[in-house]
Amino acid sequence: MALRVGIGLPQLKDFDPRTAVTRAARAVEEMGYDSVWVFERFLLPQDQSGPHGLYNVPDAPWPVRYGGVLDPLVALTLAAAVTERVELGTCVLVAPLHVPARLARTLSSIDAVSGGRVVAGLGAGWSIDEFAALAPRPFAERGAALDELLDVSEALWKPDPVSYRNERWTIAPAEVGPKPARRIPVYLGGFSDAALRRIARRGDGWLPTGMPPAAAGATLARLREMAAANGREPSSIGCTFQVGLGGTLREVPAEGRRPYTGSIEQIVDDIAALADAGIDHVFLTVSNLVTDLDAYVEVAGEFHAALRTAGLT
Repeated sequence: MALRVGIGLPQLKDFDPRTAVTRAARAVEEMGYDSVWVFERFLLPQDQSGPHGLYNVPDAPWPVRYGGVLDPLVALTLAAAVTERVELGTCVLVAPLHVPARLARTLSSIDAVSGGRVVAGLGAGWSIDEFAALAPRPFAERGAALDELLDVSEALWKPDPVSYRNERWTIAPAEVGPKPARRIPVYLGGFSDAALRRIARRGDGWLPTGMPPAAAGATLARLREMAAANGREPSSIGCTFQVGLGGTLREVPAEGRRPYTGSIEQIVDDIAALADAGIDHVFLTVSNLVTDLDAYVEVAGEFHAALRTAGLT
């Protein structure tokens, strides 16, 4: 079976929010991509010292282009409105930054208007600044908040009447719609044992990034073994790998090269290795490489042609 290939939509501040997402979504669907993806960043902190660093790594600088990321649910809605076929994925929505019922209903609504194309990719988050600005629960409770969202979504997406109650939220028996056009697949990010256990218990798939192909394949195999131990069919656990791109697209020496860097051909070789390792869906963060939409479309076309030449699509 051919590898499924998607692309991240242009949400970064370099792109015109009036036109970039809609034009890009139309273009990549016409090229033959299988999916489009959005991500969530709420702010770019001025203080990036200590625990305010990128990925919660002390003093790690944030990308300047995170200072004005288009809201992911707005971007996903725009893409839904101008496409007919591609899946509409989130990688990731930071679940604890949202009121659970509100986010679950918004995802359900986008799935309804798109005819059943949403893939809900969720994560627990890492930015203490974003939690301080938005989150209903504190940073220390982010895992519990993600579980809470999964519970609320499960309740809201089922047939009416909906009801839910915990120590924070009460939904008395009620009609809540629109319902999803299909059962929305829920994919979860993370690499920790706790994250993998959550996927094995209740996720439809895993959203890794940054791992060499062999390590990604080994972790996916382990995850499927964990799913089997939970009484689930191992093959029911999918995997969509985010191929994080950066720098420039030019040939680099093979010795010492990091995966997913170098020329388009070298990156396609890495994607082929992911497919060999058992990953069945990847998506490319092309907007990290360029600063205007014409270049985005050009690079997306070059990648798709190279993947087709390699027999991967």
